Amino acid sequence: MRKYLLPEKGNFYKANLHCHSQVSDGAYTALELKELYMKEGYSIIAYTDHSLLIPHHKELSDENFLALNGFEWDVGESGKAPGRNKCLHICLIALEEDNFIAPCWNREEIRNLKGNGEKYRDLVKFDESLPDFEKEYTAECINKAIKNARNTGFFVTYNHPVWSQEDYSNYMSYENMNAMEICNYACIAEGWYDYNPKIYDDILRSGKKIYAIAADDNHNFGGNLYDSFGGYTVIKAEKLQYRTITKALEEGNFYASQGPEIRALWYENGKIHIECSDAEYIDFNFGIMHAKRFRAEKNGVINMAECEVPPHSVYVRVTVWDKYGKPADTNAYFVEDLEKE
Repeated sequence: MRKYLLPEKGNFYKANLHCHSQVSDGAYTALELKELYMKEGYSIIAYTDHSLLIPHHKELSDENFLALNGFEWDVGESGKAPGRNKCLHICLIALEEDNFIAPCWNREEIRNLKGNGEKYRDLVKFDESLPDFEKEYTAECINKAIKNARNTGFFVTYNHPVWSQEDYSNYMSYENMNAMEICNYACIAEGWYDYNPKIYDDILRSGKKIYAIAADDNHNFGGNLYDSFGGYTVIKAEKLQYRTITKALEEGNFYASQGPEIRALWYENGKIHIECSDAEYIDFNFGIMHAKRFRAEKNGVINMAECEVPPHSVYVRVTVWDKYGKPADTNAYFVEDLEKE
């Protein structure tokens, strides 16, 4: 029986799930970002300004554009020279459009907000019955924050691990994230190698079932667009409606891209089938010491591939590469789930 890994029906919506505006340290207003991104074919922006979940983006949504509510939460090492301290950044995207109760809030600690943040701090709502959330750069604290965010209705993404100076011992200790940034384009644009398929595979091989997104993390310093439009997530859903889109995120109905399009993806009779825009090659990764690459003929392209899932595979994920060396990555699909009726 054919099992669609991207839904058979629905529309593809291009999304930037990590974006900074003038609410914190971005160069553009939320409205200016909407206009700029819509010109590039985007339908969705998650506004994830540093530390600030505020309710003033709702009026931006219309029949052609959806503003998702969120913020970026961080914690880092102390006592080290600038640039040598590790840190953890996660984006928290509200699953319901009326959820503006910020998790993990600390009344005293949130004082030195980035950019224009001080202007908006008093708009943040939090559960006043809870004690302040005390931040520490420890796995215990970080996992507590993730759990808190998940339990209060947020989609949690793990951001730019390379820029954050984190290594295997750090990211393997984190639990219950929804997704990680397989691509953080702003970091790549600044010279970091924050295209992270190896880190994604490390996490997957441990048995943790998380998704992969690509995002800009754009700040547009000085109004420059160098860190925009380079990494994006393409979501497939029936309609451009807040809860429909966030449910698609929860269910993994999306792929991450820096250029290529993935048009169809399914599993049938032990094989994975993919259809895509013009590609030079298509890679299949199975979480074991076995992989498969399908190449275009010289000066040609390929637009589809079908590959049998080898015995003992842990999962399968597919990467499409275009002639410019740009990838598009599917989520990982665990074999035990593929074989369920």
